[in-house]
Amino acid sequence: MQIHINGKEVDITIRRSRRSRRLRLAVHPGGLVTMTAPYLMTDIRLEPLARKFVLEKGDWLLHTVDKMKKFALVLPKRSAGEVRKEYLSLKENAKKLVTKRLEYFNQYYGFKIGNITIRNQKSRWGSCSRKGNLNFNYRIAVIPLELLDYIVVHELCHIGEMNHSKKFWDLVLKTIPDCKERRKKLKGNLF
Repeated sequence: MQIHINGKEVDITIRRSRRSRRLRLAVHPGGLVTMTAPYLMTDIRLEPLARKFVLEKGDWLLHTVDKMKKFALVLPKRSAGEVRKEYLSLKENAKKLVTKRLEYFNQYYGFKIGNITIRNQKSRWGSCSRKGNLNFNYRIAVIPLELLDYIVVHELCHIGEMNHSKKFWDLVLKTIPDCKERRKKLKGNLF
């Protein structure tokens, strides 16, 4: 699919996912743009929705494509082994950071935390199970601390409230009073 944004032509590869419930854009090194769409969405319905979605995100998309094109130029060629080694290193750092921040914030909440797992999640920064198990994206190791703290507290508070009710947000506000601003910064920044 090709879309014109502010006089620039952007090529977008559309892929379908059975797990996707909404449209999602991703920009990869080199400036390649992919859109993930729900598997059962018809082409007739997808076309106008995709165009509207991309145009709404136009400024962000052009900026991110330019940034990722430059980023790709400085990336050295790496073997699969080097990429794996880097992933494992980031995963280990993420586990240390998350564990440390959970210990700090749980002083204020006193929740019973289950297992803490670091994963290579494609569309989430974190999640919480009903058993109190917390999962985090390994990329959490490379984001600013203020955003990491927001993610950690968000998932920690789900142990107390497994929803996004007012009670849940009141729990988050207890330690992250500017959570709305941090959430805005984080939104759309899963890379």
